[in-house]
Amino acid sequence: MTHVFGRHFLQIPGPSPVPDRVLRAISQQVIDHRGPEFGELGLKALAGMKTIFKTQQDVIIYPSSGTGAWEAALANVLKEGDRVLMYETGHFATLWKKMAEKLGVRAEFIGGDWRSGADPDQIEQHLRADSAHEIKAVCVVHNETSTGSVSPVADVRRAMDAAGHPALLMVDTISGLASIDFRFDEWGVDVAVSGSQKGLMLPPGISFNAVSGKALEAARNNGMRRSYWDWQEMVEINGKGYFPYTPATNMLYGLVEAIDMLHEEGLDTVFARHQRLAAATRAAVRAWGLEVLCNRQGHESGVLTTVMMPEGHSADAFRAQALRHYNISLGSGLSKVADKVFRIGHLGDINDLTLVGALSGVEMALSKAGVPHEKGGVAAAMAHLESTPAPGIDA
Repeated sequence: MTHVFGRHFLQIPGPSPVPDRVLRAISQQVIDHRGPEFGELGLKALAGMKTIFKTQQDVIIYPSSGTGAWEAALANVLKEGDRVLMYETGHFATLWKKMAEKLGVRAEFIGGDWRSGADPDQIEQHLRADSAHEIKAVCVVHNETSTGSVSPVADVRRAMDAAGHPALLMVDTISGLASIDFRFDEWGVDVAVSGSQKGLMLPPGISFNAVSGKALEAARNNGMRRSYWDWQEMVEINGKGYFPYTPATNMLYGLVEAIDMLHEEGLDTVFARHQRLAAATRAAVRAWGLEVLCNRQGHESGVLTTVMMPEGHSADAFRAQALRHYNISLGSGLSKVADKVFRIGHLGDINDLTLVGALSGVEMALSKAGVPHEKGGVAAAMAHLESTPAPGIDA
């Protein structure tokens, strides 16, 4: 191996690049996690995450990947044999369903084509048919990282209310949180799951459950046997800023810094920045003559764009050429769309120049790999960026 000069373009939809400010915060010396200094850090991190979820309810922080927070969400409110309703938006919705089944939960899947978010009307129909209210929870993925489609969570809650169904609303916003709008309290979410390595701009390693009062009550009277994932143990000691077991101290330093950065920019500005860069990316894809996997207007993600390869061309071979020749990492296709699509991440610590550089790498790699396309995708993206005000800058 020889040294590759220049900046590596990490354009996968997470983990996202970690800003220097966050790296410096993480590099602080470890402190006593039972001492007074840590209590202040813990309280600041927990309070800060409430502002990111937009909630007054409890937020729980685990030293784990998002997969751990998935399990915590299920294990606290469901028991073996319970029914849940889930929607097939893509690979990660499918993995959450498989986890539920491994835990003994009866997971009912509403089939989807992987090209849009969850359909609230279908969810309402299924809930109306459940007159005995056997379904204990509705689980949807806010931003499906495998496809680049967003589910309208507020509309799902309205559909549940229209059906008069008491099920809990559980939402995976692992890749959505801090990149696209999410409103835990306003949208009536009961349990939200997220992770550190996406819009929060941290390395992988900590995950989150935001929990409503209704969900906490369900956990007191229901749920599976659990220890590490138990919400009640966490909530009791979190009130003073501490944790029932050794926390990821240095990740909490980074989390507090990342939250400060998000609020310095302003969450609404963060969301507008992501949507603008996503629209520029889709303009590039259309100019190349390629197709975006998400085909439902209004469901397109601000976090990533999933691009379909022309028939007979390997997405993995193309990504390998992009990495080898231009030092850019692009996301792979997963399960049903493996080797059929590639994913361009445009989340976190990213601006116009970062995106234009990344799209230049993609356009050159398309040529290098012999993928049929039209020239001018980068120019189309630049034209979009030039014609739309940069939020927080051009105002």
